[in-house]
Amino acid sequence: MKTLIIGAAGFVGHHLVKHIIDNKGWTVVATKLPHEKKIQGVQNHDLDILDKQAVVRIINQVRPDYIVHLAAQSSVALSWQQPDLTIDINIKGAVNILEAARQLDKKPRILLIGSGEEYGHILPEETPIKEGNSLRPGNLYAATKACQNMIGKIYADAYNMDIMMVRAFNHIGPGQASIFVVSDFCRQVAQIEAGFSEPVIYVGNLSAKRDFTDVRDVVRAYAFLLEKGKKGETYNVGSGKAVVINDVLQKILSFAQKEIRIETDPKRLRPVDIPVIEADTGKLHDTVGWTPQIPLNDTIKETLDYWRENLKDK
Repeated sequence: MKTLIIGAAGFVGHHLVKHIIDNKGWTVVATKLPHEKKIQGVQNHDLDILDKQAVVRIINQVRPDYIVHLAAQSSVALSWQQPDLTIDINIKGAVNILEAARQLDKKPRILLIGSGEEYGHILPEETPIKEGNSLRPGNLYAATKACQNMIGKIYADAYNMDIMMVRAFNHIGPGQASIFVVSDFCRQVAQIEAGFSEPVIYVGNLSAKRDFTDVRDVVRAYAFLLEKGKKGETYNVGSGKAVVINDVLQKILSFAQKEIRIETDPKRLRPVDIPVIEADTGKLHDTVGWTPQIPLNDTIKETLDYWRENLKDK
């Protein structure tokens, strides 16, 4: 099977490429932005998904059996700062891909990656949250991903395309950018240990509860869905257990090699923050048999070690 991974140079993309090569034996073709490094061991194409003709050209050239659409503006914080960019990439980019795939005589199976943030303002009685729950996006990023999901469902039904949608909850692990909370905490600790920063870790809202899953478990779920998922359906991907962000921070600090104090940075507080986001993953489990395997403690340790190693080269 030939799999086209769009946006493969990012955090999830690297792990997905590795998982498919190591465990599936499928042919992988990867796209990346021109300034991004090539993904080793696979065919690479430079692609800006806002360039409609370029999207058509690459999809026609590759003629994949599977497409995984990972390319996105995925930072909630950045979505507040650059809403226009977030809308362009997450909505217009997705439409460009679906339109290009629709023109093929042999339609590929497509996995559109969304976010648990789409559910937004979750009521207490709705936790853990199921795929059929009302969507009440609380930020611009979430709104664009909810729109992508609805567009994917429309294309699946109207054009009989084999499209599935994912709402992925917080995924973490080694290699993640420091704009995301767990990686940011680990980076700050590693900088302090290396003597690059004073022994203070700067934080935003620590009371929120989030559903964290190791990225390597997440990409296993994506591969299972490509094989066994049902057309037109949306699947939650998460651990099924929300954790208070402060508890995650305390676990990171327990692994630290220095005493570190905590200070709130107002710049790290979001205009709107959802108190609890937790997935019900029963539909995913029942459809493909997936459950997460990597404990949160192990993921935290490996992420902290990643930043320790990364800073050795500085």
